Amino acid sequence: MSDVRGAGPAPSGAKRPPADSPVRQMSLYPPPRSTRHTARRRRSVVVAVAAVVVLGAVLGAVLWALRGTAATGDSTVPESYAGIWRGEMSQVDDNGAHVTDWGAEIKLEHGEERGVSEWYTFDCRGSLSLSERDGDRLVFDYVETYDPDERCVDESRLVLTSGDAAGTLSAEWTAVSHSGVTMTSTGTLR
Repeated sequence: MSDVRGAGPAPSGAKRPPADSPVRQMSLYPPPRSTRHTARRRRSVVVAVAAVVVLGAVLGAVLWALRGTAATGDSTVPESYAGIWRGEMSQVDDNGAHVTDWGAEIKLEHGEERGVSEWYTFDCRGSLSLSERDGDRLVFDYVETYDPDERCVDESRLVLTSGDAAGTLSAEWTAVSHSGVTMTSTGTLR
């Protein structure tokens, strides 16, 4: 059976729409999508991605420039601080009362931004990250990596400066104890 309007034969058993209906055949698939605005959408996506990449590069350059200190322009360990330094630290609480003495050892390499530290009296170890350098003053962030007896603080700050005697460094560790008390330890490393 053939449709007079050229729609082709009707499938067997299918109902034919009434003659005055504008619907001739139905499809289960949507009509093809227009490609008229595809290029504009594609250009918008490319411009947006390029803007994000440029903004990320600019932000990265600014952060990289700011990560060191402005005083020296270098954020690595100088040659005069490179080596293994060891000494006795004297710890006081925030009222200045003596708490304990403990031994510390730090290892720094020239041109690096990181080092390692051991508080051998307490059997604790941690990593040092250079966070600031101003002339001969270096500031490190200490993060604990080994503390089997849970006697040490998890994080602290270490400030190193040239010592009074040749071949020495003055060290100051500042941390907040597990009970919330600010502790400061000072000493000379050789």
